[in-house]
Amino acid sequence: MSEQIYDVIVVGGGPAGLTAAIYARRAGKSVLVIEKQTFGGQITYSPKVENIPGFASVSGNEFAEQLVEQALGQGADVELAEVLSVKDGAIKTVVTDGGECYGRTVILSTGARHRTLGLPGEEKWIGEGISFCAVCDGAFYEGRTVAVIGGGNSALQEAILLCEQSKKVYVVQNLDELTGEQQLRDQLYAKENAEIITGHVVDALLGEEELTGIRICRVADGSMRDLAIDGLFIAIGLLPQNEPFRDIIALDGRGYADADETCLTGTPGIFVAGDCRRKSVRQVTTAASDGAVAAIAACNYLENAK
Repeated sequence: MSEQIYDVIVVGGGPAGLTAAIYARRAGKSVLVIEKQTFGGQITYSPKVENIPGFASVSGNEFAEQLVEQALGQGADVELAEVLSVKDGAIKTVVTDGGECYGRTVILSTGARHRTLGLPGEEKWIGEGISFCAVCDGAFYEGRTVAVIGGGNSALQEAILLCEQSKKVYVVQNLDELTGEQQLRDQLYAKENAEIITGHVVDALLGEEELTGIRICRVADGSMRDLAIDGLFIAIGLLPQNEPFRDIIALDGRGYADADETCLTGTPGIFVAGDCRRKSVRQVTTAASDGAVAAIAACNYLENAK
C-alpha cells in the first residue's frame, strides 16, 4: 500500500465512512477510505429506499454508487482491503491484509452486520424478501403477510410497526416466552393481526423464484409447521465489527465503540462513526450524521496539533 501519510484514514466505506471522507476532503485534508467488501455497506441490500431526504425512491446500490462517486470526485483515495489492526502513535499505522498505511487520524466506521439464521438460500433472499428493518422496508408489505424472527426489544418494535400496515404478522421466538420489555409485549399481544409463536425455530426458507414461506420447528418435540408469508424480517441482533480495534478504543458490553454523539474515543486522533458505535438509532441518515461529526472532529484535531 501507499507510503503516503494521510491526514485522515477512514476504515469502512458505508454511508458514515464515505460522508466522513467527503467532509474531510472539503476541508482540504488528504483522505484514504479502506473497505473490505462492498462500498455502501448494509444499504446495498435494499432494492428500494424511500426514507433518505432528497430521494423519493432510490435503490441501495444506486445510493452507494453516488456516495462513492462523490467521495472520489472530491479527491479521496479508496482501497479494497481488510483492516486487521490500528497501531497508535503520532502517526497511526493501519495494518491491512495488503500491507500498511499511515495517517495522522483514523475514523473507524466499520458498521455492524445483522445476525442471520444461517439457513440454505438465505443470502439470495436478502433484499428480495428478507429484510432487517421495518422502518426501511415495512411499507412494501402493506396489506400482506410477514414474519418477524426474534423476541427481544428490537423484534417486538419491528412487529408492532409492521402490525400497523401488514395484514398478518407472525412473531417466531426460539424461547418459550418473549424476552422484550413488558410494555412492548403488552402492545404486541394487543394487536389483533399478530400471532406470537414461541418455542420454535426457523428450519427452512420456502420458495423458488420468490420467498413464499418458512418452515418452523417446535423445539420441544421437533414437529414442523409451514407459514405462508410474503416477507421475512430478521431481528436477532447485530454484530458490531470492532473486534480488531479492541486494544485501541473502549468497547461497551455488546462490542460497540463506547462513544457518544461527539464520535470521540478515549484515544487522541481516533474517532468512530456510524453503526459501530453505541447509539439508539441506526439508520442511513444517522450514519451520515456521524460521518460529518467525526470528520469535523478529526479536522479540528489536526488543526490543534499544528
